[in-house]
Amino acid sequence: MELTKSAQRLFLPLCLVSFFVSGEGGARQKVSAVAQQDWRPTKLFVFGDSFAATGNNDNDFLNTPWNYPYGKTFPGKATGRYSDGRVLTDFIAKFIGVKSPISYKLKNKVAGDYLKYGMNFAYAATGVTSISYYYPNLTTQIDYFQRIIEGASSIYNTTDLHSSVALVTVSGDDYESYIFSMEGHTPAYQLQSWKSFSTSVVNQITISLKRIHDLGVKKILVTALEPMGCRPTSTAVFSYKKCNETRNSLSRSHNVLLKQAVAKLNNQAKSSSFIILDLYTSFMSALKHKGTTKFKDGLKPCCAGVTPDYPYGCGMMADIPGEETYTICKSAAAAFFWDYAHPTQQGWFAVYSNLKATLKKLF
Repeated sequence: MELTKSAQRLFLPLCLVSFFVSGEGGARQKVSAVAQQDWRPTKLFVFGDSFAATGNNDNDFLNTPWNYPYGKTFPGKATGRYSDGRVLTDFIAKFIGVKSPISYKLKNKVAGDYLKYGMNFAYAATGVTSISYYYPNLTTQIDYFQRIIEGASSIYNTTDLHSSVALVTVSGDDYESYIFSMEGHTPAYQLQSWKSFSTSVVNQITISLKRIHDLGVKKILVTALEPMGCRPTSTAVFSYKKCNETRNSLSRSHNVLLKQAVAKLNNQAKSSSFIILDLYTSFMSALKHKGTTKFKDGLKPCCAGVTPDYPYGCGMMADIPGEETYTICKSAAAAFFWDYAHPTQQGWFAVYSNLKATLKKLF
Protein backbone atom coordinates (compact mmCIF):
# COMPACT_ATOMS: atom_id res chain seq x y z
CA MET A 1 0.00 0.00 0.00
CA GLU A 2 1.03 3.65 -0.30
CA LEU A 3 3.19 5.03 2.53
CA THR A 4 1.37 7.54 4.71
CA LYS A 5 2.57 11.14 4.38
CA SER A 6 4.08 11.03 7.87
CA ALA A 7 5.94 7.84 7.04
CA GLN A 8 7.22 9.39 3.81
CA ARG A 9 8.54 12.43 5.70
CA LEU A 10 10.37 10.19 8.15
CA PHE A 11 11.75 7.73 5.66
CA LEU A 12 14.07 9.99 3.62
CA PRO A 13 15.82 11.66 6.59
CA LEU A 14 16.48 8.28 8.18
CA CYS A 15 18.10 7.08 4.95
CA LEU A 16 20.29 10.18 4.82
CA VAL A 17 21.40 9.65 8.43
CA SER A 18 22.32 6.07 7.52
CA PHE A 19 24.40 7.34 4.59
CA PHE A 20 26.40 9.92 6.53
CA VAL A 21 26.97 7.72 9.60
CA SER A 22 27.73 4.44 7.86
CA GLY A 23 29.56 5.67 4.77
CA GLU A 24 29.54 3.45 1.70
CA GLY A 25 27.97 0.52 3.54
CA GLY A 26 25.21 2.80 4.72
CA ALA A 27 24.62 3.90 1.14
CA ARG A 28 24.15 0.30 0.06
CA GLN A 29 21.67 -0.22 2.90
CA LYS A 30 19.85 2.93 1.80
CA VAL A 31 19.51 1.65 -1.78
CA SER A 32 18.28 -1.71 -0.49
CA ALA A 33 15.71 -0.07 1.76
CA VAL A 34 14.45 2.16 -1.05
CA ALA A 35 14.19 -0.84 -3.38
CA GLN A 36 12.14 -2.70 -0.78
CA GLN A 37 9.83 0.28 -0.25
CA ASP A 38 9.38 0.75 -4.00
CA TRP A 39 8.52 -2.90 -4.66
CA ARG A 40 5.03 -3.36 -6.04
CA PRO A 41 3.58 -6.65 -7.26
CA THR A 42 2.36 -6.82 -10.84
CA LYS A 43 1.01 -10.38 -10.87
CA LEU A 44 -0.85 -12.86 -8.69
CA PHE A 45 -0.39 -16.63 -8.98
CA VAL A 46 -3.00 -18.68 -7.13
CA PHE A 47 -2.89 -22.27 -5.91
CA GLY A 48 -5.26 -24.23 -3.73
CA ASP A 49 -8.91 -25.13 -3.46
CA SER A 50 -12.45 -23.76 -3.59
CA PHE A 51 -11.64 -20.76 -1.38
CA ALA A 52 -9.55 -19.43 -4.28
CA ALA A 53 -10.86 -21.21 -7.41
CA THR A 54 -12.41 -19.01 -10.11
CA GLY A 55 -13.37 -21.48 -12.81
CA ASN A 56 -10.89 -24.32 -13.35
CA ASN A 57 -13.32 -27.07 -12.45
CA ASP A 58 -15.33 -28.72 -15.21
CA ASN A 59 -18.15 -26.61 -16.57
CA ASP A 60 -21.05 -29.03 -16.35
CA PHE A 61 -24.28 -29.48 -14.43
CA LEU A 62 -22.58 -31.71 -11.84
CA ASN A 63 -20.45 -28.80 -10.65
CA THR A 64 -22.99 -26.59 -8.94
CA PRO A 65 -20.89 -23.35 -9.07
CA TRP A 66 -21.55 -23.33 -12.80
CA ASN A 67 -25.29 -23.23 -12.03
CA TYR A 68 -27.58 -20.50 -10.74
CA PRO A 69 -27.72 -19.10 -8.04
CA TYR A 70 -23.91 -19.11 -7.81
CA GLY A 71 -22.61 -15.76 -9.06
CA LYS A 72 -25.98 -14.04 -8.60
CA THR A 73 -24.42 -11.08 -6.74
CA PHE A 74 -21.32 -10.86 -8.96
CA PRO A 75 -21.05 -10.92 -11.92
CA GLY A 76 -24.71 -11.84 -12.26
CA LYS A 77 -24.08 -15.34 -13.61
CA ALA A 78 -22.27 -18.49 -12.49
CA THR A 79 -18.51 -18.40 -13.17
CA GLY A 80 -17.29 -21.46 -11.26
CA ARG A 81 -16.75 -19.51 -8.03
CA TYR A 82 -18.03 -21.14 -4.86
CA SER A 83 -19.96 -18.09 -3.74
CA ASP A 84 -22.70 -15.72 -4.74
CA GLY A 85 -19.94 -13.36 -5.90
CA ARG A 86 -16.27 -12.64 -5.31
CA VAL A 87 -13.99 -15.03 -3.42
CA LEU A 88 -10.70 -14.59 -1.57
CA THR A 89 -8.66 -14.45 -4.80
CA ASP A 90 -10.61 -11.44 -6.04
CA PHE A 91 -10.09 -9.46 -2.84
CA ILE A 92 -6.36 -10.24 -2.66
CA ALA A 93 -5.95 -9.18 -6.29
CA LYS A 94 -7.72 -5.90 -5.56
CA PHE A 95 -5.49 -5.27 -2.55
CA ILE A 96 -2.24 -5.66 -4.50
CA GLY A 97 -3.62 -3.63 -7.40
CA VAL A 98 -4.12 -6.15 -10.19
CA LYS A 99 -7.11 -7.72 -11.89
CA SER A 100 -8.18 -11.16 -10.71
CA PRO A 101 -5.93 -13.56 -12.68
CA ILE A 102 -7.27 -15.74 -15.46
CA SER A 103 -8.01 -19.39 -14.71
CA TYR A 104 -5.39 -21.89 -15.86
CA LYS A 105 -7.79 -23.77 -18.14
CA LEU A 106 -8.38 -20.59 -20.17
CA LYS A 107 -4.70 -19.86 -20.81
CA ASN A 108 -4.87 -20.95 -24.46
CA LYS A 109 -8.23 -19.34 -25.13
CA VAL A 110 -7.54 -15.70 -24.30
CA ALA A 111 -5.34 -12.89 -25.59
CA GLY A 112 -2.04 -12.06 -23.93
CA ASP A 113 -3.44 -9.05 -22.09
CA TYR A 114 -5.52 -11.39 -19.95
CA LEU A 115 -2.39 -13.24 -18.82
CA LYS A 116 -0.39 -10.23 -17.66
CA TYR A 117 -1.95 -10.24 -14.20
CA GLY A 118 -0.86 -13.80 -13.40
CA MET A 119 -2.77 -17.07 -13.38
CA ASN A 120 -5.09 -19.03 -11.10
CA PHE A 121 -4.28 -22.74 -10.80
CA ALA A 122 -6.70 -23.48 -7.94
CA TYR A 123 -9.28 -26.25 -8.18
CA ALA A 124 -12.21 -26.91 -5.89
CA ALA A 125 -12.52 -30.31 -4.18
CA THR A 126 -8.81 -30.87 -3.79
CA GLY A 127 -6.05 -30.53 -1.20
CA VAL A 128 -2.38 -31.24 -0.65
CA THR A 129 -2.14 -34.98 -0.01
CA SER A 130 -2.69 -38.12 -2.06
CA ILE A 131 -6.14 -38.61 -0.53
CA SER A 132 -7.41 -35.46 -2.20
CA TYR A 133 -10.29 -35.72 -4.61
CA TYR A 134 -10.48 -36.05 -8.38
CA TYR A 135 -9.08 -32.65 -9.32
CA PRO A 136 -5.36 -31.68 -9.38
CA ASN A 137 -3.92 -31.27 -5.89
CA LEU A 138 -1.43 -28.61 -4.82
CA THR A 139 1.61 -30.49 -6.11
CA THR A 140 0.07 -30.95 -9.55
CA GLN A 141 -0.98 -27.31 -9.70
CA ILE A 142 2.62 -26.25 -9.08
CA ASP A 143 3.68 -28.69 -11.81
CA TYR A 144 1.43 -26.75 -14.20
CA PHE A 145 2.99 -23.49 -13.04
CA GLN A 146 6.52 -24.82 -13.54
CA ARG A 147 5.77 -26.01 -17.07
CA ILE A 148 4.43 -22.59 -17.98
CA ILE A 149 7.39 -20.61 -16.67
CA GLU A 150 10.04 -23.05 -17.93
CA GLY A 151 8.47 -23.79 -21.30
CA ALA A 152 9.99 -22.61 -24.58
CA SER A 153 7.13 -20.15 -25.08
CA SER A 154 6.92 -18.95 -21.49
CA ILE A 155 5.06 -15.68 -21.07
CA TYR A 156 6.55 -15.00 -17.61
CA ASN A 157 10.22 -14.11 -17.16
CA THR A 158 12.36 -13.82 -14.03
CA THR A 159 11.41 -10.18 -13.51
CA ASP A 160 7.71 -11.09 -13.71
CA LEU A 161 8.15 -13.75 -11.03
CA HIS A 162 10.15 -11.50 -8.71
CA SER A 163 7.43 -8.87 -8.90
CA SER A 164 4.61 -11.31 -8.19
CA VAL A 165 2.70 -12.65 -5.20
CA ALA A 166 1.51 -16.22 -4.74
CA LEU A 167 -1.65 -17.11 -2.83
CA VAL A 168 -1.96 -20.67 -1.48
CA THR A 169 -5.27 -21.66 0.11
CA VAL A 170 -5.89 -24.72 2.25
CA SER A 171 -9.47 -25.05 3.51
CA GLY A 172 -9.44 -28.58 4.88
CA ASP A 173 -10.47 -30.94 2.09
CA ASP A 174 -7.66 -33.30 3.14
CA TYR A 175 -9.03 -33.37 6.67
CA GLU A 176 -12.62 -33.91 5.55
CA SER A 177 -11.49 -36.95 3.57
CA TYR A 178 -9.44 -38.18 6.49
CA ILE A 179 -12.26 -37.76 9.02
CA PHE A 180 -14.52 -39.80 6.75
CA SER A 181 -11.89 -42.53 6.52
CA MET A 182 -11.63 -42.67 10.33
CA GLU A 183 -15.28 -43.52 10.93
CA GLY A 184 -15.58 -46.70 12.96
CA HIS A 185 -12.24 -46.35 14.74
CA THR A 186 -11.96 -45.64 18.47
CA PRO A 187 -11.64 -41.98 19.58
CA ALA A 188 -8.16 -42.67 21.00
CA TYR A 189 -6.98 -44.09 17.70
CA GLN A 190 -8.52 -41.22 15.78
CA LEU A 191 -6.76 -38.62 17.95
CA GLN A 192 -3.35 -40.25 17.71
CA SER A 193 -3.70 -40.89 14.00
CA TRP A 194 -4.88 -37.30 13.45
CA LYS A 195 -1.67 -35.88 14.90
CA SER A 196 0.42 -37.92 12.49
CA PHE A 197 -1.79 -37.05 9.54
CA SER A 198 -1.79 -33.33 10.38
CA THR A 199 2.00 -33.37 10.48
CA SER A 200 2.08 -34.94 7.02
CA VAL A 201 -0.31 -32.29 5.66
CA VAL A 202 1.77 -29.41 7.00
CA ASN A 203 4.98 -31.03 5.77
CA GLN A 204 3.55 -31.23 2.26
CA ILE A 205 2.37 -27.61 2.43
CA THR A 206 5.89 -26.62 3.48
CA ILE A 207 7.43 -28.46 0.52
CA SER A 208 4.98 -26.73 -1.82
CA LEU A 209 5.65 -23.25 -0.41
CA LYS A 210 9.41 -23.70 -0.74
CA ARG A 211 8.99 -24.98 -4.26
CA ILE A 212 7.00 -21.90 -5.33
CA HIS A 213 9.65 -19.70 -3.74
CA ASP A 214 12.47 -21.56 -5.48
CA LEU A 215 10.70 -21.07 -8.81
CA GLY A 216 11.11 -17.32 -8.37
CA VAL A 217 8.09 -15.99 -6.48
CA LYS A 218 9.47 -14.07 -3.51
CA LYS A 219 6.26 -13.21 -1.63
CA ILE A 220 3.91 -16.06 -0.74
CA LEU A 221 0.64 -15.88 1.19
CA VAL A 222 -0.65 -19.11 2.73
CA THR A 223 -3.94 -19.49 4.57
CA ALA A 224 -4.26 -20.97 8.01
CA LEU A 225 -7.15 -23.40 8.39
CA GLU A 226 -10.50 -21.76 9.03
CA PRO A 227 -12.67 -22.99 11.95
CA MET A 228 -13.92 -26.18 10.28
CA GLY A 229 -16.37 -26.73 13.12
CA CYS A 230 -18.25 -23.57 12.12
CA ARG A 231 -19.03 -24.77 8.61
CA PRO A 232 -22.76 -25.34 8.01
CA THR A 233 -21.93 -29.02 7.47
CA SER A 234 -20.77 -29.11 11.10
CA THR A 235 -23.38 -26.78 12.60
CA ALA A 236 -26.48 -28.29 10.95
CA VAL A 237 -26.76 -30.87 13.73
CA PHE A 238 -26.91 -27.98 16.23
CA SER A 239 -29.61 -26.20 14.19
CA TYR A 240 -26.90 -23.73 13.08
CA LYS A 241 -26.68 -22.32 16.61
CA LYS A 242 -23.12 -23.29 17.59
CA CYS A 243 -19.85 -24.59 16.19
CA ASN A 244 -18.39 -28.05 16.64
CA GLU A 245 -15.58 -27.35 19.10
CA THR A 246 -13.85 -30.68 18.46
CA ARG A 247 -13.36 -29.81 14.81
CA ASN A 248 -12.29 -26.29 15.67
CA SER A 249 -9.60 -27.67 17.95
CA LEU A 250 -8.31 -29.72 15.04
CA SER A 251 -8.10 -26.56 12.95
CA ARG A 252 -6.13 -24.85 15.70
CA SER A 253 -3.67 -27.74 16.02
CA HIS A 254 -3.02 -27.59 12.26
CA ASN A 255 -2.43 -23.85 12.50
CA VAL A 256 0.13 -24.23 15.29
CA LEU A 257 2.13 -26.63 13.11
CA LEU A 258 1.80 -24.33 10.10
CA LYS A 259 3.04 -21.32 12.09
CA GLN A 260 6.12 -23.25 13.18
CA ALA A 261 6.80 -24.45 9.63
CA VAL A 262 6.46 -20.96 8.11
CA ALA A 263 8.73 -19.45 10.77
CA LYS A 264 11.37 -22.02 9.84
CA LEU A 265 10.99 -21.24 6.13
CA ASN A 266 11.45 -17.52 6.76
CA ASN A 267 14.49 -18.21 8.88
CA GLN A 268 16.02 -20.31 6.11
CA ALA A 269 15.22 -17.65 3.49
CA LYS A 270 16.55 -14.92 5.83
CA SER A 271 13.50 -12.85 4.93
CA SER A 272 9.76 -12.55 5.51
CA SER A 273 8.91 -14.18 2.19
CA PHE A 274 6.15 -16.38 3.64
CA ILE A 275 3.10 -14.79 5.28
CA ILE A 276 0.25 -16.62 7.00
CA LEU A 277 -3.29 -15.34 6.46
CA ASP A 278 -5.06 -16.23 9.69
CA LEU A 279 -8.45 -17.36 8.41
CA TYR A 280 -9.31 -18.90 11.76
CA THR A 281 -9.25 -15.59 13.62
CA SER A 282 -10.72 -13.70 10.67
CA PHE A 283 -13.67 -16.08 10.33
CA MET A 284 -14.35 -16.08 14.07
CA SER A 285 -14.18 -12.29 14.27
CA ALA A 286 -16.68 -11.97 11.44
CA LEU A 287 -19.02 -14.58 12.94
CA LYS A 288 -18.89 -12.82 16.32
CA HIS A 289 -19.79 -9.49 14.69
CA LYS A 290 -16.53 -7.81 15.60
CA GLY A 291 -16.33 -6.05 12.24
CA THR A 292 -18.57 -3.52 10.51
CA THR A 293 -20.87 -6.21 9.05
CA LYS A 294 -23.47 -7.85 11.27
CA PHE A 295 -24.42 -11.27 9.92
CA LYS A 296 -27.84 -12.64 10.77
CA ASP A 297 -27.76 -16.37 11.60
CA GLY A 298 -24.05 -16.42 10.76
CA LEU A 299 -23.70 -20.20 10.91
CA LYS A 300 -26.63 -20.88 8.57
CA PRO A 301 -26.05 -21.16 4.80
CA CYS A 302 -27.88 -18.68 2.60
CA CYS A 303 -28.34 -21.28 -0.14
CA ALA A 304 -29.01 -24.87 0.91
CA GLY A 305 -30.87 -28.01 -0.06
CA VAL A 306 -34.56 -28.20 0.79
CA THR A 307 -33.86 -30.89 3.39
CA PRO A 308 -32.69 -29.09 6.58
CA ASP A 309 -30.14 -31.78 7.44
CA TYR A 310 -28.65 -31.67 3.96
CA PRO A 311 -27.08 -28.26 3.27
CA TYR A 312 -25.18 -29.43 0.18
CA GLY A 313 -27.89 -28.90 -2.40
CA CYS A 314 -27.34 -25.28 -3.49
CA GLY A 315 -27.45 -25.12 -7.28
CA MET A 316 -28.35 -28.79 -7.72
CA MET A 317 -30.34 -29.49 -10.87
CA ALA A 318 -33.77 -31.03 -10.29
CA ASP A 319 -34.55 -34.49 -11.65
CA ILE A 320 -38.02 -33.22 -12.50
CA PRO A 321 -38.33 -29.82 -14.25
CA GLY A 322 -39.77 -27.27 -11.86
CA GLU A 323 -38.99 -29.36 -8.79
CA GLU A 324 -37.52 -27.34 -5.91
CA THR A 325 -34.09 -28.57 -4.80
CA TYR A 326 -32.76 -25.63 -2.76
CA THR A 327 -33.76 -22.41 -1.06
CA ILE A 328 -32.05 -18.99 -1.01
CA CYS A 329 -32.14 -16.48 1.84
CA LYS A 330 -33.64 -13.04 1.27
CA SER A 331 -30.31 -11.20 1.44
CA ALA A 332 -26.96 -12.83 0.69
CA ALA A 333 -25.30 -9.68 2.05
CA ALA A 334 -26.73 -10.48 5.50
CA ALA A 335 -25.35 -14.04 5.49
CA PHE A 336 -21.77 -15.07 6.20
CA PHE A 337 -21.98 -18.52 4.59
CA TRP A 338 -23.26 -18.91 1.05
CA ASP A 339 -23.47 -22.70 0.87
CA TYR A 340 -22.34 -25.72 2.91
CA ALA A 341 -18.79 -24.42 3.50
CA HIS A 342 -18.05 -21.23 1.57
CA PRO A 343 -18.60 -17.57 2.52
CA THR A 344 -20.80 -15.18 0.63
CA GLN A 345 -19.16 -12.26 -1.15
CA GLN A 346 -19.98 -10.14 1.91
CA GLY A 347 -18.57 -12.85 4.15
CA TRP A 348 -15.31 -12.83 2.21
CA PHE A 349 -15.22 -9.05 2.37
CA ALA A 350 -15.48 -9.21 6.16
CA VAL A 351 -12.67 -11.79 6.30
CA TYR A 352 -10.55 -9.74 3.90
CA SER A 353 -11.10 -6.62 6.00
CA ASN A 354 -9.75 -8.49 9.02
CA LEU A 355 -6.69 -9.56 6.99
CA LYS A 356 -5.67 -6.11 5.71
CA ALA A 357 -3.14 -5.49 8.47
CA THR A 358 -1.41 -8.77 7.60
CA LEU A 359 -1.55 -8.09 3.86
CA LYS A 360 0.36 -4.83 4.38
CA LYS A 361 3.38 -6.98 5.29
CA LEU A 362 3.73 -7.69 1.56
CA PHE A 363 5.15 -4.19 1.17
